[in-house]
Amino acid sequence: MSVKNTKGEDIPLSDYKDKVLLIVNVASRCGYTSQYQDLQMLHERYHDEGLVILGFPSDDFNQELDTIEEVVEFCSVNYGVEFPLFDFIHVKGGDNQHPLYQWLTSHSGRDVKWNFEKFLVSRDGSLKEHFESSTNPQSTEVINQVEQLLLDK
Repeated sequence: MSVKNTKGEDIPLSDYKDKVLLIVNVASRCGYTSQYQDLQMLHERYHDEGLVILGFPSDDFNQELDTIEEVVEFCSVNYGVEFPLFDFIHVKGGDNQHPLYQWLTSHSGRDVKWNFEKFLVSRDGSLKEHFESSTNPQSTEVINQVEQLLLDK
């Protein structure tokens, strides 16, 4: 399976093999948009240990900017985002849902209900947790699980 980066290039998810992934559907005009800052802090703290945050802009909830270029600039200027962002995708269930999110929701048993839901995937590619939008990336719950997965080599 692959995803498109912000330049429209296909990126195989296998590029992230042996990494701990935090996959997040993001939006620039949401009440949770400030979580970009918390995600960036998580990236800075754990990236060298093997955590990769993958941000997927989605306008499924009508809260994203018009173009991917605007999203990239917004994230850079306002939050200093350095973790990978990708092209727009559909995260809600239905015929247009991206295959990555089909996999995530089928394995979590829960649909995506809003922006900034977080899926934690272990180094072996198994889904370990689905955090609701309201769960801050800097919460003890998220950090404890990330740290545990980073220890599992």
